[in-house]
Amino acid sequence: MVRVKICGITNLDDALTAVEAGADALGFVFYDKSPRCIAPEKAAVIVKALPPFVTTVGLFVNADVDFVNTTTEKCLLDRVQLHGDESPEFCGRIVRPVVKVFRIRSEASLQAMRDFRVSGYLLDAYSPDAYGGTGMTFNWEVAKTAKQFGPIILAGGLTPDNVRQAVEAVKPYAVDVSSGVEAAPGRKDPDKIRKFLKNAKGL
Repeated sequence: MVRVKICGITNLDDALTAVEAGADALGFVFYDKSPRCIAPEKAAVIVKALPPFVTTVGLFVNADVDFVNTTTEKCLLDRVQLHGDESPEFCGRIVRPVVKVFRIRSEASLQAMRDFRVSGYLLDAYSPDAYGGTGMTFNWEVAKTAKQFGPIILAGGLTPDNVRQAVEAVKPYAVDVSSGVEAAPGRKDPDKIRKFLKNAKGL
């Protein structure tokens, strides 16, 4: 069964709703240009209130390595998701296991994946205006090709209405959603979360 990460968590109610609906992981955005940005102090409070066996992930974009490691430790996060232009060397300096994000324009976008040795590869739609959370999809055939490099996490424009199709087409290790289950940027819609989890996992 595919694993599901609900990203862009900004409050405890949304976090608990996602967990109760069956989410395997929650994502916290530490990028001040995102409408879903959360302060490390607030994220730490939410993480401490979560039940056991929920993976917590910190999302960073071109941040200083010390900020990434310090925030990860302060918030007791399990993994780090790097959504910017970070190098393989940078990834190697991160204390927690890394999920590296690749913004896909075409199959040529996969070439850079060969240089990274990370715990997982998240594929998102390319946008010249943002590093994620755009609600845009990309060609899922490219994601199928990418599976040769390791565990693939499919993101980019996923919604309760198309996630089942995406899972059946790609058979990824996991799917990641943020804007597709929101009522407004930074605020989740409980019904959309529940429908997304149900459809993603084929329940």
